[in-house]
Amino acid sequence: MKNLPGTPGPIGIFDSGYGGLTILHGIRRLLPQYDYLYLGDNARAPYGTRSFDVVYEFTRQSVMKLFEMGCHLVILGCNTASAKALRTIQQNDLPLVDPSRRVLGIIRPTAEIIGSLTETRHVGILATEGTIKSESYTLEIQKLFPDISVSGVACPFWVPLVEYNECDSPGADYFVKKRIDQLMALDSRIDAVILGCTHYPLLMPKIQKYIPSGVRIVPQGDYVADSLRSYLSRHPEMERKCTRGGRVHYLTTESPEKFRESAQIFLHEPVEVESVTL
Repeated sequence: MKNLPGTPGPIGIFDSGYGGLTILHGIRRLLPQYDYLYLGDNARAPYGTRSFDVVYEFTRQSVMKLFEMGCHLVILGCNTASAKALRTIQQNDLPLVDPSRRVLGIIRPTAEIIGSLTETRHVGILATEGTIKSESYTLEIQKLFPDISVSGVACPFWVPLVEYNECDSPGADYFVKKRIDQLMALDSRIDAVILGCTHYPLLMPKIQKYIPSGVRIVPQGDYVADSLRSYLSRHPEMERKCTRGGRVHYLTTESPEKFRESAQIFLHEPVEVESVTL
């Protein structure tokens, strides 16, 4: 799968686990013509409770692997990696490794669109503990829209509910309602809630069930895809480095069998996957 340096290659999508598959799904739906290479660091997931230094090092290793496999553009389809590692990789690593390559995150595209999705200017975030503690959404949103008030709640049990295929269970009702109630208790004027973890769209039926009427739910996949399309149109020099074959290949640091089984929950289609070492 390795490409010669400088030759066009696939667009890389990285996540610590499986949630980034929802980002990949949104991107492929809008931009099906490109080739994609997805890397899940499933053996070391989850990243949500790990320190900034550990998340940065793990993310850097994965980005370098995707560069090695021929990607010129890598999307961090992981909120925790976007919150804790993106800026350091962009500022410290890319100038040394290859200034022509790019790594983009998924927090800013959502922050950029939120101003047009809220009327009360009160926004909520449901995310992992690491993303909430980083305050990345709050900082990005208030940088762009200083008038917007942001409240966030960590949802530690939501990712296991998804990965153990318990989205439809009564237990899911309890944990989803608990965190939504907690968020709305912080600020009853919230009229838009960002799902700040890529797993959470799979809980959408439960979230819709318990979110108050009139509150907009904001998953990330479509907005990230729109942002990528805009980025490629504004940077034709990068677009020319992305191969077009409509293909997607998957890499995992776990066993391919386990990845194939779990990926079915997110994609509902068989996948071709191989194991890699970082």
